[in-house]
Amino acid sequence: MRIRHHGIIGWVALALSLAAFGAPSRAEEWKTAWAAPVQGPFPAGHPTAQPSLEQAIPDPARGAVDQTFRLIVRPDIWGKTVRLRFSNTFGDKPLSLDGVFVGLRAGAAAVAKGTNHQVTFNFSPEVSIPPGESVWSDGVTLPFAAAVDPGLLQGRKLAVSFHVKGESGAITWHAKALTTSYISPPGSGSRGHEEGETNFPHSTASWYFLDALDVLAPADTRVIVAFGDSLTDGSSSTINGDDRWPDAFSRLLHAAYGDRISLVNSGIGGNEVAGPAVYSVQNPTPGGPSALERLKRDILDLSGVTTVIWLEGINDLRHPERTPGEVFEGFRKGVALIKAGAPEVRVVGSTLTTVLGGTAAGHGGVEQDEKRKELNRLIGENSPFDALLDFDAVVRDAESGKIRKEFVPDSGVGHAGDWVHPNRAGYLRLAESIEARALFP
Repeated sequence: MRIRHHGIIGWVALALSLAAFGAPSRAEEWKTAWAAPVQGPFPAGHPTAQPSLEQAIPDPARGAVDQTFRLIVRPDIWGKTVRLRFSNTFGDKPLSLDGVFVGLRAGAAAVAKGTNHQVTFNFSPEVSIPPGESVWSDGVTLPFAAAVDPGLLQGRKLAVSFHVKGESGAITWHAKALTTSYISPPGSGSRGHEEGETNFPHSTASWYFLDALDVLAPADTRVIVAFGDSLTDGSSSTINGDDRWPDAFSRLLHAAYGDRISLVNSGIGGNEVAGPAVYSVQNPTPGGPSALERLKRDILDLSGVTTVIWLEGINDLRHPERTPGEVFEGFRKGVALIKAGAPEVRVVGSTLTTVLGGTAAGHGGVEQDEKRKELNRLIGENSPFDALLDFDAVVRDAESGKIRKEFVPDSGVGHAGDWVHPNRAGYLRLAESIEARALFP
């Protein structure tokens, strides 16, 4: 690994290493190992490579109807005991779940034999979640996780299954999962206990209702939240490749620190810092509520958070009436809110990356680029953050002002690229540019 002594923070050889953490703690606490911030009622959002859901969810108003979801998720750290958070944040009626199971994914929608375990809620196999609320499950022990070195489980995925009793009404979801999950047909009943995949014929590239997973881990385990918009959510990265920049950075961290760090993704495609001023479930915007409105749920209410990396703001600048100063003030308010709720949390910001010449809706113009440069200047001169990354310098071509050509071709679905979102190579470069001491001074 190389050391950069100047400019934005490069990846270091990590002489800090595990010595920076001290001796392993024997006490265990809940630590968030996976997250998928909910952004609104289905189908408002920006999914990538979404197959037709006309048969799986034929009527969004009725939502899920007596059917089972099998969501595929990748914990960033593993432990023998896990718990799940289910959300009805954007629902319009109580959400009734039963037949909830979690097991090691074997492949596609199949669960590895003998690993599927029932999940309860206050010792009950079912739960009703009122509109606007969420609920944590009880802890469930996964014997297979206790029997295997955690390092051997890195990159493996869990299958979380749950049955929606009756009709769910409006479905709370995360659109851009970039991970294939599975749904049984409407009216097919409770199938979560089954290890096989036969009764899950429908695939989806989104996550529904489930928005966080915790594991019991050593008390000194550090949890990093990557918070932001589509660049953090992973637009243009590879479907099922787990190569968003937070994924790539996670692998670097685990190579250096083992399982003493968990990095979770709280990015939402289309999200804004200072808008929308009012978010309505009846008239939702695809990017969901503003960062300021959702940061409690997607940062402070997660377990064991020690550091936030906040990359956002370019979507605000699509709006001609919104100024760089307003977005900068949004950052100041956001950092203050985080510090008020958790003073010990370190908040790391970043410059906004170039979208000059971009073909994505609302992006690419010279006026937007000038506003972006002004916002970057404000952040650099009077930063509200504890540390600042310069992601823009990593991906921008100094001569053209656009994203470097090698970072443009879309690795997600094979398109030419939109000159807004880096591809897999670009996200990898962003991950490699982050220096550990920005996160752990």
